[in-house]
Amino acid sequence: MGHAIFDALRAFIVNYGYWAVALALLCENAGIPVPGETTLLLASFLAYSEHQLHLGWIILVGTCAATIGDNLGYAIGRHGGRPLLERYQHIFRIPRDSIERGERLFARYGAATIFFARFIFGLRIFAGPMAGALRMPWRAFAIFNLLGAAVWVTVIATVGYLFGRHWAILERVIGRFNLTVAAIALVLILFFWRKRRRERPENR
Repeated sequence: MGHAIFDALRAFIVNYGYWAVALALLCENAGIPVPGETTLLLASFLAYSEHQLHLGWIILVGTCAATIGDNLGYAIGRHGGRPLLERYQHIFRIPRDSIERGERLFARYGAATIFFARFIFGLRIFAGPMAGALRMPWRAFAIFNLLGAAVWVTVIATVGYLFGRHWAILERVIGRFNLTVAAIALVLILFFWRKRRRERPENR
């Protein structure tokens, strides 16, 4: 991240505090590609280094904003359907293979994809609109959305707070962290999927 962007983001958080965190996470989870994760990390870093914000409130505000944002994305996707998803892909120049990979994950693992999508950059942004466009049942979506938001925000905010003094290093490794969590998530999904298949009557 360039110094100018970093300084602008830092000033935004310093000036608007929790509102900055809420707006960034709301927009990112609603489907607008803004640096929500970086904002959350930086806010947690400032909570550690400058004590202007409190970690507990960051987690609460971030969880609420991420949950609401994904629900907005879901509603938009459900209203606009597949045509809206295609326009969204064109406007934000999202690679087609990213959309197709997301669709395969949704088709194979259902609502559980919403939980783990939080930890995958890119998929986190359009998971809500895609779930709506694919007509995922809202109740299942809402449950995994809330759980995913709570875990993701808590993990990222805590990492930012604990490693605040090493911000430059943290910013470099967060991408690897996302890949690690995604790998763990995939293993867990496969485990429960195979367990569910073995428990079906026709497989007994």
